[in-house]
Amino acid sequence: MKIIARIYNGFEAKFGIPRQSGLAPSALSRIVFEPEYRNPDALRGLEDFSHLWLIWEFSEAKRDAWSPTVRPPRLGGNTRMGVFATRSPFRPNPIGLSCVKIHDIFLQTPEGPVIVVAGADLMNGTPIFDIKPYLPYADCHPDAQSGFAGDRWERRLREECPEAWLQKISPEHREAVLDILAQDPRPSYQHDPSRVYGMGYAGMNIRFKVDGDLLTVTAIET
Repeated sequence: MKIIARIYNGFEAKFGIPRQSGLAPSALSRIVFEPEYRNPDALRGLEDFSHLWLIWEFSEAKRDAWSPTVRPPRLGGNTRMGVFATRSPFRPNPIGLSCVKIHDIFLQTPEGPVIVVAGADLMNGTPIFDIKPYLPYADCHPDAQSGFAGDRWERRLREECPEAWLQKISPEHREAVLDILAQDPRPSYQHDPSRVYGMGYAGMNIRFKVDGDLLTVTAIET
């Protein structure tokens, strides 16, 4: 397996990354190819598609051993399920699969061809093994069952960000930050309303509390 590209975005740590791709559509990422693959011809025809499949490596979740069961956060982190019935990063082969929307394609940049995508759930610098177009007639199955994961991630928080902290977020990242916070970055088994959490994004440490369905930003440090 060869790394063909890496993704670059504001997700500097695992905490805060959306649980699945597409949940934070305002968060943009750049896919930059490795020097060997910086050939614009490799992207010929890609402009006619709207979405991509990314096949990538859980580079921060590598382990020498594997476990047949894992604790999905969706079930509170206390119930064990079979690893092949989950999307846990702790797998025999640490490979991820994500569907993202094409936002823009730049064929000629100092870094070679660059694909800008929306809604990625990959950490900054994650290696990518392959890119394939998404085909609605083959890849979309509206009658599919979602098992214990449910139909979709329904929980969204109300955000309260005082103007003083909002101004600390650059306009280009503001919508993405609020979108990510609304997804509730906390582990699903943590519910302490007095606890202050910290999420890193685009060079900022965003501090917040959650009480019920209200998330309040308490500080933003750069």
